[in-house]
Amino acid sequence: MKHRERHRTERIGWLRAAVLGANDGIVSTASLIIGVAAANGTSRNILVAGLAGLVAGAMSMAAGEYVSVHSQADTEKAELEREKHELAVDDEGERMELAGIYVQRGLEPKLARQVADQLMAHDALGAHARDELGITDAMTARPLQAAVFSAASFSIGAALPLVVSTVVPLGWLTIAVAGASLVFLTVLGAVAARTGGASIATGGFRVLFWGAIAMAATDLVGRLFGTSIS
Repeated sequence: MKHRERHRTERIGWLRAAVLGANDGIVSTASLIIGVAAANGTSRNILVAGLAGLVAGAMSMAAGEYVSVHSQADTEKAELEREKHELAVDDEGERMELAGIYVQRGLEPKLARQVADQLMAHDALGAHARDELGITDAMTARPLQAAVFSAASFSIGAALPLVVSTVVPLGWLTIAVAGASLVFLTVLGAVAARTGGASIATGGFRVLFWGAIAMAATDLVGRLFGTSIS
């Protein structure tokens, strides 16, 4: 009988990229808008800065995620090739190694050897990838997926404070963008936590706290280095 359970760890690849991208999009764009506004920038300055931040951030997220996750994928591939070679030249040693892993996990030596023999008869490389290297289908690196999710989620996140900045008067812009962005961040943190099975309150507060610090810091920078409007 086949019994297929779906676990939250299967979502970890795209969930991490999506949450990271959306969070960065909201925080960086809102902070940029608030910083320019605090420096007495015009509505046009703020819009251009926000749009530039959205495009640059989305491309940076995509490239950064692709490169970093691809490095992980390259490492996994190299380890699998090495394991494949070891299986070809030292089958008995690899069986003993796998059995030793199962003994450390609590199996009796005789049973551990039987399990190792049966798993290697079914899929030797897969058994070693999973139990020796810790490489599974759910956790394996997917560079293109990470890049796409990061760029798309960053763009969506960045668009939220940008839209707010275009519909409120300049005099209320800082308060409106900061308030709306903190609400967006709290909702994002709560949804991400709910999707991953963690505490909704903790997840929401975590991104709210760091988002508020980032916006306060850029507001301070804008006020210190801003220009006066004559």
